[in-house]
Amino acid sequence: MTAIHLRPATSADSEYCFQLHKAAMGAYVTAVWGWDEQAQRDFHARVFTPDRWQIITVDGTEAGMLHVEHRPTETYLARIELHPDHQGRGIGGRLIRGLLHQARRQGRDLTLDVLAVNQRAQALYRRLGLHEVNRHGENNIKIRMSTKPPRPGPIHGS
Repeated sequence: MTAIHLRPATSADSEYCFQLHKAAMGAYVTAVWGWDEQAQRDFHARVFTPDRWQIITVDGTEAGMLHVEHRPTETYLARIELHPDHQGRGIGGRLIRGLLHQARRQGRDLTLDVLAVNQRAQALYRRLGLHEVNRHGENNIKIRMSTKPPRPGPIHGS
């Protein structure tokens, strides 16, 4: 069985996390906004918070990153990115199942946002029991998903 571990990110992981984001999410970012290298580097500089991020290792090799926020009423999966070399191997599913189990034990829902163009991630989240709650952002580019059962009726953007 593949050994998956999490280690705290450090400031030295900044470039790794930027390159990971480019490899894992570049096509989706390009589809929505277009890829502007400097704009993406500026965005990364603003959001990279090593004290909140974790590096995913698989059999001792860096494979991705994880950022989870434990909020009063929910566990929010702020970001999970796996390098394409490690996608499709069940790693993300195993990590998210662990978060689902932890959230249930704490009486919380697991919630996340996913880009509407990222069909592959949405399919994974649905298989794991998450439901679309709403769409938001400019032109509804993001989908909020949660373990909380959806309310009856049509889903509207907010």
